Amino acid sequence: MTTLYLVRHGETIDNAQHIMQGQTQGELNKNGRKQAEIVGEELATICFDAYISSDLKRSIDTCRIIIGNSATQIHTTKLLRERDWGSFTGRFIPELKNLNDPTKWPNDIETLEDLKQRASEFLAWVRSEFSNQVVLAVGHGIINKAIQSVFYEKPMNEISVMHNADVRILKLD
Repeated sequence: MTTLYLVRHGETIDNAQHIMQGQTQGELNKNGRKQAEIVGEELATICFDAYISSDLKRSIDTCRIIIGNSATQIHTTKLLRERDWGSFTGRFIPELKNLNDPTKWPNDIETLEDLKQRASEFLAWVRSEFSNQVVLAVGHGIINKAIQSVFYEKPMNEISVMHNADVRILKLD
């Protein structure tokens, strides 16, 4: 059995300013770095066999802070990238609150079906490449939610929100 510690990156400058980051690199702010340090302290007794991160800077930086050892290899993957928000990227999130109907969204936004397919591919990759290992994976709020949706076979709206630096543990058969 593979044990997956799924983590959301620490708070970024854009998170604090309520800006939709999507697949932009992002930069951890002081609070986000502190959140990653706390997760590192909380997980310090876990013997991880592998470390995985989204290939976006905010996740890689969070992972590096958590593990605290710059010599440790981090496997990066686009499968863990945040949802592609297309033309919503860079927008002030409160301005988007009235756009609850995804059928009225621009066509350049990654669909939930595509997002969940990517989540499924991520889980299959982890099961294959890291079988019977303990793995730390640092991703983003929506992709992490999609991973849990696929894993638990529940709709996305039944998966609780992952706040910055939240950790969820999945036992993969």
